Amino acid sequence: MEDFLQNYKVNVPENFNFAYDVVDEWARIAPEKPALLWTDEHGTARQYTFADMKAASDKTASFFMSLGISKGDKVMLILKRHIQFWFSILALHKLGAIAIPATHLLTDKDIVYRCNAADIKAIVAVGDPIVVSHIDRAISKCPTVEALVSTGPEVPNGWYDFDKGMDTAEPFRRPEKVNENSDLSLLYFTSGTTGEPKMVAHDFLYPLGHIITGKYWHNLDDSSLHLTVADTGWGKAVWGKLYGQWFSGANVFVYDFEKFKAADLLRQIEKHKVTSFCAPPTIYRFMILEDLSQFDLSSLRYCTTAGEAMNPSVFEKWKELTGLDIKEGFGQTETTLTLGTFPWMPSKPGSMGVPSPEYEIDLINSEGESCKPGEEGEIVIYTDRRRPLGLFREYLYDPELTKEAHSNGVYRTGDVATRDEDGYYWFVGRADDVIKSSGYRIGPFEVENALMSHPAVVECAITGVPDAVRGQIVKATIVLADDWKEQIGDDLIKELQDYVKTTTAPYKYPRVIEFVDELPKTISGKIRRVEIRSKHPHADRANAG
Repeated sequence: MEDFLQNYKVNVPENFNFAYDVVDEWARIAPEKPALLWTDEHGTARQYTFADMKAASDKTASFFMSLGISKGDKVMLILKRHIQFWFSILALHKLGAIAIPATHLLTDKDIVYRCNAADIKAIVAVGDPIVVSHIDRAISKCPTVEALVSTGPEVPNGWYDFDKGMDTAEPFRRPEKVNENSDLSLLYFTSGTTGEPKMVAHDFLYPLGHIITGKYWHNLDDSSLHLTVADTGWGKAVWGKLYGQWFSGANVFVYDFEKFKAADLLRQIEKHKVTSFCAPPTIYRFMILEDLSQFDLSSLRYCTTAGEAMNPSVFEKWKELTGLDIKEGFGQTETTLTLGTFPWMPSKPGSMGVPSPEYEIDLINSEGESCKPGEEGEIVIYTDRRRPLGLFREYLYDPELTKEAHSNGVYRTGDVATRDEDGYYWFVGRADDVIKSSGYRIGPFEVENALMSHPAVVECAITGVPDAVRGQIVKATIVLADDWKEQIGDDLIKELQDYVKTTTAPYKYPRVIEFVDELPKTISGKIRRVEIRSKHPHADRANAG
């Protein structure tokens, strides 16, 4: 491992462009090489080669050029898991334009904010009636938008038809001076705990940062069929469905579904013999509730997770049922993979692993000193000696926010962790999520781990609520297993509280417990603790222990 950490280096070309230098190059040297296997819940399956991806992205680029899209223009992509996402993002790279992937769950208010904040020139969206209606209601308040493109099947009035545009496009000619390495290519809107979403801007070198993601974390090679569960509106899509996978020559598996059902996903893995799988912990939690003996998962060779910390109980159950470890990783919208459990390392359930060789990482305490083993601190990235490939360029149009997060050669992630004697990192929580109660600092994740090992608990979220005596007290918001729901009441609350007291330090037990049907989540599957806090800002004393 030390050799890898010390010797890893990427030779950075001038004017690197992923679409030309990776996808088109694969198409040149291995045109029939499988690139992407697209499937849907109706049984359709289409295998695209790299030659197919080059041809389709060329046609799309030519079509976009006919709409006036060129270098530096910003284009929002609301495309779910439809194949047009891959055609479009590659086409925008080929034009030197800026892709803005976005979720189909945006409301008209969200769309107005994004269009005006980023000066968006065009929107390419699925023909879903709800998505279209939100865009149509928003568009009169979006003066910079010049073109709306729909993938159909029904193309709204006033919109361009994506398929027709591709079919009638002129032969594509690569523009001159498409990009420099420092030019922006990708923009993500990411929500914080307060204020409007931030605009995270990445340059054309960002894909190079994902070589480690695909090759050394997902452990891919040119025989791999890799499935990452992610909507294309989330940054995890380019982590697991595009850049690192195609650097490795892997075949990307896409399952285009509307509503997640664990059994359906397991059937896809079985049917198409997926070899490598990555999903947020939430997905694994629901998969282990299925009878896995009913599915042939023998094709799976490797499993990974990121997006939020994984409870050790989920890791252990998955390994018991499949024989496979789940290799955890950590990163942000602002970065590529920054911490990871790599193939040659033993897994430590619940640990995010060790620093990626692309990043110089440390934990610092409130005094700005490097933390000792077991001491809590903020994860930081040092950039004074070398700017890591994959680190964002800026929060677009917000130099003050950029400076607050990244200045004097230090990028502050805002995530709190500990580090053990072996150099493995252990997630505690977002700095804003750490609970301070009667002088104790309590990380949400450690209490969630305790609760998740109780058979009644399917999912849970720990938050702090104000308390006049203790400052804050611990609250647990819990989704129960079906066969426990009839037992909701004071006895079950006390049982869960006592269970936590005996599983972790007693002062960490939840003094307030609320049972819900589901937890609020982002499109990526992360639990939105900020939403739980905003809806329930005060303790329910009736449930307090």
